[in-house]
Amino acid sequence: MIKKTLNVKNILISIVGVSVSLCCMAREPIRRQCTIERKDSLLVVENSKIKRVYLWNHGNLITRTIENKSNGYVWNTTDRTPDMSLPGVSTRAQLLSFEVDTIPESTSHYSYIAANMVYAMGDLQIKRVIRLYPDCPAIASDFYFKGTAPGNWYLPQVVNDSLRDIRFVRHGKARKYVPIIEKTAFPGKHWRYRVVEFFEMTDHLNNLVQEYRPLGFCERLYRGNLLFAQNEEQKQGLFFLKEAPSSNAQLNYYGGDYLTFFGQIRMIGFGINKEDLSADAWTQGYSSVVGVYADTEYDALKSLRMYQNKLRKKNTPTEEMVMMNTWGDWQDATKNLNEKYILEELDLCAKLGISHYQLDYGWQTSVKNLPSHSGQNENYRDNENYWLPDKQRFPKGLTPIVKKAKQVGIELGLWFEPNYNDNYAHWAQDAKYLIRLHQQYGIRVFKVDGLRIHNKKSEERVDSLLMTLSEALNDGVCINLDVTADKRFGYFFKNRYGNIFLENRYTDWGGYYPYQTLRNLWMLSKYVPTQNIQLEFLNKWRYADKYNDAYAPANYNFEYLFAITMMAQPLAWMQAHNLPPEGFELSSVIKRYRAYQNRIHQGLILPIGDEPSGQSWTGFQSIQEQGGFLLVFRENNSQKTALIKTWLAPHEKVRMHHILGEGKDFLTETNGNGEILFSLDEENSYSLYQYEILK
Repeated sequence: MIKKTLNVKNILISIVGVSVSLCCMAREPIRRQCTIERKDSLLVVENSKIKRVYLWNHGNLITRTIENKSNGYVWNTTDRTPDMSLPGVSTRAQLLSFEVDTIPESTSHYSYIAANMVYAMGDLQIKRVIRLYPDCPAIASDFYFKGTAPGNWYLPQVVNDSLRDIRFVRHGKARKYVPIIEKTAFPGKHWRYRVVEFFEMTDHLNNLVQEYRPLGFCERLYRGNLLFAQNEEQKQGLFFLKEAPSSNAQLNYYGGDYLTFFGQIRMIGFGINKEDLSADAWTQGYSSVVGVYADTEYDALKSLRMYQNKLRKKNTPTEEMVMMNTWGDWQDATKNLNEKYILEELDLCAKLGISHYQLDYGWQTSVKNLPSHSGQNENYRDNENYWLPDKQRFPKGLTPIVKKAKQVGIELGLWFEPNYNDNYAHWAQDAKYLIRLHQQYGIRVFKVDGLRIHNKKSEERVDSLLMTLSEALNDGVCINLDVTADKRFGYFFKNRYGNIFLENRYTDWGGYYPYQTLRNLWMLSKYVPTQNIQLEFLNKWRYADKYNDAYAPANYNFEYLFAITMMAQPLAWMQAHNLPPEGFELSSVIKRYRAYQNRIHQGLILPIGDEPSGQSWTGFQSIQEQGGFLLVFRENNSQKTALIKTWLAPHEKVRMHHILGEGKDFLTETNGNGEILFSLDEENSYSLYQYEILK
């Protein structure tokens, strides 16, 4: 008996040993690609693309150098003060802990190295987490706070008066009043910035990107999540990304995101104030990312996208989609929402080639037959059955709908609006509702709508809701985060759970213009991965009488409207019942597109041509190794041919393989500006090509 026990014990030890060995083996490759280590008084953070050396300073780091390892250029700092600073906090840092962990790869994210340093400054504790990804030219830092701050970090009088005074800012007086997330200071007086401000709330706004391109001079305050800084003498650059909501939606906002003074860049504003802190729990602020690039715009955009692509692994079956959502035909949004109608819809969707079908507002209990719902039902808080299928509309629940969807090869999704009462105090209950819907019906795709992130408590609780759902589904969930109204997370913040539902546009009152939808995607595509955006195309035959101009949807081919969405995740913002028979001719196009969709989205997608205006030649390029895809649009203009500047090198020989739209295969060579001559015979036409670079 003793012998058998020993044998079992030995076996268990062996199993544990093998498990530890396998774990170590899994961690070894990334440890060879990424290193974060203390060397005497320094902290060195390094991978194959970037190296940043800090003076340790008890954990309150001070940058010494940043190296672009792709070309060997080294930035040497001219400042010896900490990179991060807080108003009224000047106590010397006292290190409490430091450790470096390997975060293993999962189904939703890639592996990376994380350095966690915790230090105290008086009664305030600060935790900084450095994230370093393999083969990535950028380093990210997350910040957490706990304890008591000596004073307020957000002073309305300073924000509303002093920070608006150019003279006050010009003399550097603003620095001591604002929390500084990240600071770099490099020599030279010949700097050019590109500051990019982003906008959501697309129910109210239709210009989503604003660029500012000033020269470095006296200290100025600029708005925008993203800043590119290039030294014109050295022809080298750095980019700074503030991982936060857009400027209009940030909490405790200072009226700007960056203070600049020649080669000194200060990213400001954590989005928290003194009252947001807790004595026993960490409060997370906004994060910083700093990356390097060489002298071209392409280098800058590629470096940014390399970082963005590290943040989330796409679950292809769940997230590559051509979705139909019931809410797009607004006047009919809830009127026809019932079992019989939806079962018929699914057959029609299968005929059209739709991959996902989403029931928007109206599937749940206690819904009035009105499209203009004003948020949540008044009985929401007290009605635990609210998030069950409405018994009148769906007497058998969603089971027949789910069964039918599976039969025709369509994934079912649902709309959901978290309970915002008491700053989302009921988030855990909402998570249970969503998990229950997954367990009962297998739902993995949820549109999360109606968010009102007006304070830190709401932000934390909504994030907890999304994280809980993701963990419960083993990272298999895809959340469509709606950014159409109110203050929400936006393009760069807490959107690691799926994609972005960009905009509501309707034919019901003549508000859908295809070229404007194309323009919004085109403007965003430099800075936001288009494959992470849901973009709408509508039923062009519906409410044609609401329009009387040249840009009306009825003046476009239905296939053209779909083509606008190809570089994003296409959203059929309509009900299939309302399409005429000719609308279903699109099915062959969708089928062919679906065969290429994932490959198209694997590339670095950037805009080409002119800004869409309804009269331009414009498009997108998906850039991949030795090839990629080109999507070209001729809008309403008289030119049958156009030279379009691409991201290809000058004098590059290219074979163009025609996939969809007007056009045919051809061989070509870019001119000295990287331009290609395209031909489209019809106005408002397009062509999708796969290209191969010939050696």
